[in-house]
Parts: sequence; C-alpha cells; structure tokens
Amino acid sequence: MKKNKIMNGIKKIAASALALTMVFAMTACGGNKTNGQDQSGNPITVVSREDGSGTRGAFTELMGIMAGDVDNTTPKAEISQSTSVVMATVSGNKNAIGYISLASMDDSVKAIKVDGVEPTVENIKAGVYPVSRPFLVVTGKKTDELTKDFIAFIMSKEGQTIIEEDGCISVKNEAKAYETRSGLKGKISVGGSTSVAPVMQKLADAYKAINPEVEIEIQQTGSGAGITSTIEGAVNLGMSSRELKDEELAKGVKGETIAMDGIAVIVNKENTTEDLTSEQIRQIFTGEVTEW
Repeated sequence: MKKNKIMNGIKKIAASALALTMVFAMTACGGNKTNGQDQSGNPITVVSREDGSGTRGAFTELMGIMAGDVDNTTPKAEISQSTSVVMATVSGNKNAIGYISLASMDDSVKAIKVDGVEPTVENIKAGVYPVSRPFLVVTGKKTDELTKDFIAFIMSKEGQTIIEEDGCISVKNEAKAYETRSGLKGKISVGGSTSVAPVMQKLADAYKAINPEVEIEIQQTGSGAGITSTIEGAVNLGMSSRELKDEELAKGVKGETIAMDGIAVIVNKENTTEDLTSEQIRQIFTGEVTEW
C-alpha cells in the first residue's frame, strides 16, 4: 500500500515537471513570432512588390528593410506585379502580410496600425503615420504644351479636389481654378506607378470632360519603368510613387509632387493582429520572424 502511494507521488511530481518544461519551452520558442493570437505558430506568407516598384522602394526604405543600396526583402517573399495582385493574394491567404497604397484600400483586406498609429489621411497630414510617400508626375527634357496643360489641371483646385476625393492627400491648400483653353486636341501617353494610376485615371477622365478632343492613354508599368519610359521619350508623362534617384535626375527628368499617400500594411481579415511596430515589420519582411 505504501509502495503504491510512493509510486503515485513520484508520477505526480514527474507530470508537474513535464508540464513546467513544456511551458518553458513554449515561452522560449516565442522569439521568432509576432503577437498574433489565433494565428500563433502559423508560418507568415510575405507578399512584396517587384523590383522597380515605387511602393516597394518607399516601403523598404521607410521600414529599414533597405540597408544602403541593398534590399533585404526575404527571398521567400511572394512577388506581385501590381497593387491589385497584392490585395488578392492577401485576401486569399489568412497567413499573408503585404503592403499597398492607402488610396487603393478596400474591405477585402485589413490595414493594421504601425507603431500604434492608424493609416488615415488625418494621421498622414499630421505627420504621425510612419509610412507615407509622395506621388509624382515625371517629365523629360522636352514637355509639349498639351502635357503641360494637363499637369496644370492636376495642380489646379479641380485636380487637387479629385485627388482628395480619391483618398490621397492634396499638396496645394489654396490651388487656383483651372483656366480652360479652347481648341486643345491631341494625345497624352502616361506610364508608370500602379499606385498612382487609379487617381491618374480619374484626373484624366475629368480633364477629357473639359477637353473632349484630347485622348489620354494610361499604362500601369511600375514607377521604375515609367521613369525609364519618360527618359527615353516613350511616354509624355511618367508616374512615380517614390522620389527620383540622383541617377535618374542626371538623365534630365524632373518630378513634381501632385499628392501624398500612405502605405498601408495589410493582413487577411481573419488575422487577429491589429498593430505591429516598425521593427516587427522589418523583421517579418527580412525573414528574421517567420511565424505569427
């Protein structure tokens, strides 16, 4: 009888020790996870934009993923060629995380806070949201009069109102009204950033409503490709969602900021994560953290 009691006591002690060991192990292994809840332990699917994307260039620089001239985005990242593909990928994968233009946000995905700050127009204007960048139009060495007039419309009161209505941030608080000119006709080719393209399309539609004999063709090719096309004279106007590089400026192109935009860090709507620090985001996109 005494022997059975002793054995039972030993079994209880061993079970308690095993339980404590398991708790310790679970705690110790938490170093490569984020603060997700029901996502905990699931592998993170990193979704990034392609090389040459203005959104990628701005995001990697602002989040410390870019070190010097080296982009340290994890080689395991799924690469998407456009904003819409990033959104579709994240909306279809509960473990995915990506980044897009705030102006392109819809209810198919969830934007999380960064450093405790929500990605809103008000927070970007106040300078407290840490992931924001400019939208630029890019011109080459020679700019024809029709393209100059379209830029004037973009920077006018009417153009800046369209920009704000589209969810971007205007850069001219007291812009003057657009001065219409009679007899304008011709074609303007525009190419570049997939983030700028949606608001550019609305600006083009409004401009054509005033000037019905003007045709505007918009190609979504990415910021880098749009800038290159402007340098080569393949398009009249480039679109960029990042600042121009010194080597691009040296080739004779100029950039004019038409709006400001935030970059929203997005996750699947089923993901319970609501907030990540800039450092956590850096660790996820460089592959240092691989599980939620």
